[in-house]
Amino acid sequence: MKKLIYSFSVMLFFNASVSIGQEETPTAEVDSSGVEENRLLPTSTPILLFSDAEDELKEEKKKKRKKKKKNFHFGEKTSRALIKSSFRDQVTYQFFNYTTRNKTPDPYIRDIFWYDTKNKAIKNGGFLPSKGYLLHGPYEKRIGENVVETGMYMYGAKHGRWMTFDSKNILLDKKHYSEGWPKASRVTYYNRGERKIEKLTPIEYDLEEGNFFHFYPDGQIAVAGEYKFGERIGIWTEYWPRENDKTVKKREIQYQNEALNNSFQPYIRAEWDKEGNLIYSHAQ
Repeated sequence: MKKLIYSFSVMLFFNASVSIGQEETPTAEVDSSGVEENRLLPTSTPILLFSDAEDELKEEKKKKRKKKKKNFHFGEKTSRALIKSSFRDQVTYQFFNYTTRNKTPDPYIRDIFWYDTKNKAIKNGGFLPSKGYLLHGPYEKRIGENVVETGMYMYGAKHGRWMTFDSKNILLDKKHYSEGWPKASRVTYYNRGERKIEKLTPIEYDLEEGNFFHFYPDGQIAVAGEYKFGERIGIWTEYWPRENDKTVKKREIQYQNEALNNSFQPYIRAEWDKEGNLIYSHAQ
């Protein structure tokens, strides 16, 4: 098996503690067992990634022109809704579609948007089917009569072309997504022909932004973490090669919980053996 080299490991393995005088950000307690119980954790590489979102949107437009099925998007029946809010003299409208299908969001995607039916609001993250529905289909935001943002969602993830405008309808920004992944994201492969993905690095505005994944050659997850403004944040987790259908953590490394905190020194938070037994904890 090809040896995995983690760029963040070199600077950390010799330093298992926080530097003197450093303020340590409080985090959750270390799990005594390294066996991963989270069913949403990706355990293999994604099957469909970085398809041509523009072509799919063209097909979507063709279906709209046929007008055979109203409020069907990407083959899914949806409901249309409107949220109206006021602040001072400005009235904001959000027109969107959502699906009532009970679908588990893609665990690879950090930003999942959904409609909170109780609070009548669109939220990002923390989706629970009992509290609302995933956005699916076209989205448009207006301030008064002016359109300020347009785009498409696919099961809660941004998809295709997203554009923002100012009050004079001048284009401010245009981004392209493929099922939640920024189109500029970097993908490296063990075998490109067989699409054996080694690393997925989300990129926005030339900076790492979002969830990072590193996989073993057999497709099982090896490293998972999050970037913000080009910096590693939160807990990055390494995993042992998967055996007996168990995903076992190997090591957790604590980074700053918020980006741009140059005073924070990353440290090894915990380590487990291949059986999931805790062998080191920073709190000990």
